[in-house]
Amino acid sequence: MKSFLVLFSILASVNAFAPSLKTSPTSVRLFSTEADTDAPRMNPDKPELPEIKGDFDWDEKFGGDDDWIVDNVPGKMVLNEIDLAAQNTALTSIEDKYRKVRLQEEYDAARILGWTSRAETFNGRFAMFFLTVGLLTEYWTGVTIPGQIEEMLRVGGFIGPDY
Repeated sequence: MKSFLVLFSILASVNAFAPSLKTSPTSVRLFSTEADTDAPRMNPDKPELPEIKGDFDWDEKFGGDDDWIVDNVPGKMVLNEIDLAAQNTALTSIEDKYRKVRLQEEYDAARILGWTSRAETFNGRFAMFFLTVGLLTEYWTGVTIPGQIEEMLRVGGFIGPDY
Protein backbone atom coordinates (compact mmCIF):
# COMPACT_ATOMS: atom_id res chain seq x y z
CA MET A 1 0.00 0.00 0.00
CA LYS A 2 2.89 2.32 0.85
CA SER A 3 4.60 1.65 -2.47
CA PHE A 4 1.31 2.34 -4.28
CA LEU A 5 1.06 5.79 -2.61
CA VAL A 6 4.69 6.60 -3.50
CA LEU A 7 4.10 5.52 -7.11
CA PHE A 8 0.89 7.56 -7.27
CA SER A 9 2.60 10.69 -5.89
CA ILE A 10 5.47 10.32 -8.41
CA LEU A 11 3.03 10.00 -11.31
CA ALA A 12 1.03 12.98 -10.07
CA SER A 13 4.14 15.14 -9.86
CA VAL A 14 5.26 14.05 -13.35
CA ASN A 15 1.85 14.96 -14.79
CA ALA A 16 2.05 18.35 -13.14
CA PHE A 17 5.17 19.21 -15.15
CA ALA A 18 4.17 17.51 -18.43
CA PRO A 19 2.74 19.71 -21.17
CA SER A 20 -0.94 19.43 -21.86
CA LEU A 21 -2.00 17.74 -25.08
CA LYS A 22 -5.39 19.43 -25.16
CA THR A 23 -5.84 22.25 -27.63
CA SER A 24 -7.44 25.34 -26.27
CA PRO A 25 -9.67 27.67 -28.26
CA THR A 26 -7.06 30.40 -27.82
CA SER A 27 -4.42 28.36 -29.65
CA VAL A 28 -2.80 29.85 -32.70
CA ARG A 29 -4.50 29.13 -35.97
CA LEU A 30 -2.16 28.90 -38.92
CA PHE A 31 -4.85 29.24 -41.58
CA SER A 32 -7.93 31.27 -40.95
CA THR A 33 -10.77 32.07 -43.29
CA GLU A 34 -12.40 34.41 -40.80
CA ALA A 35 -11.45 38.05 -40.58
CA ASP A 36 -9.22 38.74 -37.62
CA THR A 37 -11.12 40.92 -35.19
CA ASP A 38 -8.09 41.30 -32.91
CA ALA A 39 -5.96 42.91 -35.58
CA PRO A 40 -4.55 46.28 -34.55
CA ARG A 41 -6.17 49.37 -35.97
CA MET A 42 -4.07 51.06 -38.62
CA ASN A 43 -3.22 54.72 -39.05
CA PRO A 44 -5.65 56.25 -41.56
CA ASP A 45 -2.96 58.54 -43.03
CA LYS A 46 -0.30 55.82 -43.29
CA PRO A 47 -1.93 52.37 -43.48
CA GLU A 48 1.40 50.57 -43.06
CA LEU A 49 1.74 51.97 -39.50
CA PRO A 50 -0.40 51.06 -36.49
CA GLU A 51 -2.69 53.64 -34.99
CA ILE A 52 -1.16 55.53 -32.09
CA LYS A 53 -3.21 56.61 -29.09
CA GLY A 54 -4.46 60.09 -29.88
CA ASP A 55 -3.80 59.55 -33.58
CA PHE A 56 -7.41 60.16 -34.57
CA ASP A 57 -9.91 63.00 -34.64
CA TRP A 58 -11.45 63.34 -31.19
CA ASP A 59 -14.32 65.50 -32.46
CA GLU A 60 -15.27 62.81 -34.97
CA LYS A 61 -15.19 60.12 -32.30
CA PHE A 62 -17.06 61.98 -29.56
CA GLY A 63 -18.98 64.57 -31.63
CA GLY A 64 -22.33 62.84 -31.08
CA ASP A 65 -21.93 62.77 -27.31
CA ASP A 66 -23.96 65.45 -25.50
CA ASP A 67 -21.18 65.94 -22.93
CA TRP A 68 -18.55 66.61 -25.60
CA ILE A 69 -18.02 70.37 -25.67
CA VAL A 70 -15.38 72.29 -27.57
CA ASP A 71 -16.59 75.87 -27.11
CA ASN A 72 -16.67 77.73 -23.78
CA VAL A 73 -14.78 74.98 -21.98
CA PRO A 74 -14.31 75.90 -18.29
CA GLY A 75 -10.69 76.82 -17.63
CA LYS A 76 -9.83 77.06 -21.32
CA MET A 77 -7.25 79.76 -22.05
CA VAL A 78 -7.72 81.75 -25.20
CA LEU A 79 -4.42 83.23 -26.36
CA ASN A 80 -3.85 85.72 -29.11
CA GLU A 81 -1.10 85.38 -31.71
CA ILE A 82 1.38 87.50 -29.75
CA ASP A 83 1.03 85.38 -26.59
CA LEU A 84 1.35 82.18 -28.61
CA ALA A 85 4.49 83.52 -30.30
CA ALA A 86 5.94 84.49 -26.89
CA GLN A 87 5.19 81.00 -25.55
CA ASN A 88 6.73 79.41 -28.61
CA THR A 89 9.87 81.53 -28.27
CA ALA A 90 10.21 80.72 -24.55
CA LEU A 91 9.70 77.01 -25.14
CA THR A 92 12.18 77.01 -28.01
CA SER A 93 14.82 78.66 -25.84
CA ILE A 94 14.24 76.09 -23.07
CA GLU A 95 14.42 73.30 -25.64
CA ASP A 96 17.70 74.67 -27.04
CA LYS A 97 19.15 75.01 -23.54
CA TYR A 98 18.42 71.42 -22.57
CA ARG A 99 19.50 70.13 -25.98
CA LYS A 100 22.88 71.79 -25.38
CA VAL A 101 23.04 70.26 -21.88
CA ARG A 102 22.22 66.81 -23.28
CA LEU A 103 24.78 67.11 -26.07
CA GLN A 104 27.43 68.29 -23.57
CA GLU A 105 26.69 65.31 -21.30
CA GLU A 106 26.96 62.93 -24.25
CA TYR A 107 30.24 64.56 -25.29
CA ASP A 108 31.64 64.36 -21.76
CA ALA A 109 30.62 60.71 -21.45
CA ALA A 110 32.43 59.87 -24.70
CA ARG A 111 35.67 61.69 -23.77
CA ILE A 112 38.49 59.62 -22.33
CA LEU A 113 41.25 62.18 -21.71
CA GLY A 114 41.20 65.70 -20.32
CA TRP A 115 39.07 67.41 -17.71
CA THR A 116 36.29 64.84 -17.53
CA SER A 117 34.18 64.00 -14.53
CA ARG A 118 35.61 60.47 -14.50
CA ALA A 119 39.18 61.80 -14.42
CA GLU A 120 38.27 64.21 -11.62
CA THR A 121 36.71 61.38 -9.62
CA PHE A 122 39.81 59.20 -10.00
CA ASN A 123 42.08 62.14 -9.19
CA GLY A 124 40.15 62.86 -5.99
CA ARG A 125 40.16 59.21 -4.92
CA PHE A 126 43.91 58.82 -5.54
CA ALA A 127 44.64 62.07 -3.71
CA MET A 128 42.66 60.97 -0.65
CA PHE A 129 44.28 57.53 -0.70
CA PHE A 130 47.84 58.82 -0.91
CA LEU A 131 47.16 61.55 1.65
CA THR A 132 45.99 58.85 4.04
CA VAL A 133 49.06 56.73 3.23
CA GLY A 134 51.33 59.75 3.81
CA LEU A 135 49.71 60.56 7.15
CA LEU A 136 49.93 56.93 8.31
CA THR A 137 53.58 56.78 7.22
CA GLU A 138 54.27 60.00 9.11
CA TYR A 139 52.57 58.54 12.18
CA TRP A 140 54.57 55.28 12.04
CA THR A 141 58.00 56.62 10.99
CA GLY A 142 57.98 60.18 12.26
CA VAL A 143 59.03 61.51 8.82
CA THR A 144 56.85 64.39 7.61
CA ILE A 145 55.09 64.30 4.24
CA PRO A 146 57.61 66.75 2.64
CA GLY A 147 60.38 64.58 4.12
CA GLN A 148 58.80 61.49 2.54
CA ILE A 149 58.65 63.25 -0.86
CA GLU A 150 62.33 64.24 -0.49
CA GLU A 151 63.23 60.65 0.40
CA MET A 152 61.41 59.35 -2.69
CA LEU A 153 63.21 61.82 -4.92
CA ARG A 154 66.60 60.80 -3.43
CA VAL A 155 65.90 57.07 -3.85
CA GLY A 156 64.74 57.69 -7.43
CA GLY A 157 67.93 59.56 -8.21
CA PHE A 158 66.25 62.87 -8.96
CA ILE A 159 68.06 64.66 -6.11
CA GLY A 160 71.80 64.17 -5.60
CA PRO A 161 73.40 63.08 -2.34
CA ASP A 162 74.17 65.64 0.37
CA TYR A 163 77.96 66.29 0.51
